[in-house]
Amino acid sequence: MNKNAEKTRYSDEELEEFKSLIEEKLENARKQLKFYLDQLSEMADNPDAKVKGLDDGISTAENERLSTLAGRQRKHIQHLENALVRIQNKVYGVCRVTGRLISKERLRAVPHATLSIEAKQQQH
Repeated sequence: MNKNAEKTRYSDEELEEFKSLIEEKLENARKQLKFYLDQLSEMADNPDAKVKGLDDGISTAENERLSTLAGRQRKHIQHLENALVRIQNKVYGVCRVTGRLISKERLRAVPHATLSIEAKQQQH
């Protein structure tokens, strides 16, 4: 293979490295989601758990905040799971706009990225 030819996909070894990174992030994300859901459940199940003197408005706001955080975490988990599918299909790290490889630096920072920096900047 010509060394100057542009790579069209990451090697199996590179994909394995990204898979490990994503699985670690997925485990942390699931723990965080469980924490939010446990907090929501605790608030719902135990009316005495509310701090005395807090009115219902504050507890409702906290409930909404936890629900929002849990929703974002679910979405993040879905993005990470989708990235694992792309690794399995050996298309991980390919920009869906340019068709070129997304930089390793970007993928390490945002492992579920589907756009290169160039494509992301074109969106704005």
